[in-house]
Amino acid sequence: MAFLADALTRVKPSATIAVTQKARELKAQGRDVIGLGAGEPDFDTPDNVKEAAIEAIRRGETKYPPVSGIAPLREAVAAKFKRENNLDYRPEQTIVATGGKQVLFNAFMATLNAGDEVIVPTPYWVSYPDMVLLCGGTPVFAETSIDNGFKLTAEALEAAITERTKWLIMNSPSNPSGAAYTADELKAIAAVLERHSHVWVLTDDMYEHLTYGDFVFRTIAEVAPALYERTLTMNGVSKAYAMTGWRIGYAAGPQALIKAMDMVQGQQTSGACSISQWAALEALTGPQDFVARNKAIFQGRRDLVVSMLNQAKGISCPVPEGAFYVYPSCAGVIGRKAPSGKVIETDEDFVSELLEAEGVAVVHGSAFGLGPNFRISYATSDTLLEEACARIQRFTASLG
Repeated sequence: MAFLADALTRVKPSATIAVTQKARELKAQGRDVIGLGAGEPDFDTPDNVKEAAIEAIRRGETKYPPVSGIAPLREAVAAKFKRENNLDYRPEQTIVATGGKQVLFNAFMATLNAGDEVIVPTPYWVSYPDMVLLCGGTPVFAETSIDNGFKLTAEALEAAITERTKWLIMNSPSNPSGAAYTADELKAIAAVLERHSHVWVLTDDMYEHLTYGDFVFRTIAEVAPALYERTLTMNGVSKAYAMTGWRIGYAAGPQALIKAMDMVQGQQTSGACSISQWAALEALTGPQDFVARNKAIFQGRRDLVVSMLNQAKGISCPVPEGAFYVYPSCAGVIGRKAPSGKVIETDEDFVSELLEAEGVAVVHGSAFGLGPNFRISYATSDTLLEEACARIQRFTASLG
């Protein structure tokens, strides 16, 4: 339509949302579909968090909140960064937004000019490049591979940096791969960035509390203090506290950047939902046993899915360090013929034929910038995961 903004021609709908919607539509038509596309815990929000929200309503905490967040929550965010990440931020160096997405949009809208470049390692969360494009910037993709655990190397970063580079996006643990960076791996990335003082870092730590085994989470400003003044550290309550629908993300960084983001947010949405903010305050300051308990459940699901997928003909699934996704390769089925008669030529063909033949909805890897792979979210029950993986095994065995 002629009256729509040109910017919309540069972006595309979210592939993960599209897959989830397609699964819903098929279920409504009576199809037996298992949807593994949504990046959302299947656990309910903890009762103490819900009760804090109810109490806030009863107290009348229903007026416009400050743009950057209520004071107790900003204080709790600063305390969280000190307690868990050894990062010293004052409350005025923090901002609370309507989900992590708004933090990203705020930062890019406040800093990007036409021609500015943002380095996005592949595979990436589907929204990163489109957010950059909507804010007038240019995404520059730095490839990783299954052989290096889907992690950005110092060499790949160095090759991607130009005089126009403004940001590097880091996401650890990663959506979609589950890859997480060790302290040494972060230090190697930081050593490159220290040589390029014009490049800032936006680190998306949304899955911080979902790492498994002996892995120790670290964030880049923690291991590389020299980058503190040009790092925006982002997190939220969505994943660890099963609060996706409450829409609360937060970040901390240099005060001048936070003030600029506050100005953007003030003209966009103003403060995040007041009741959600009081709930998030309880999540950050209340009992944390919920987090450890659900983390153990997620680790069991990860191990189940990795084991079963590696028994599927033509599928190779590495073991991720964190989050609740696996990102297996389907290179071994490319060129084979599906029961429909169609030859599978791409990972998108693979997921389409899998959905049609077996009713399993997953997201194709090319949507995340790296294939031939596909992403499975294992944030659902063991029973559904076992059935879904059994169907994937059956489907790959049926390929001609």
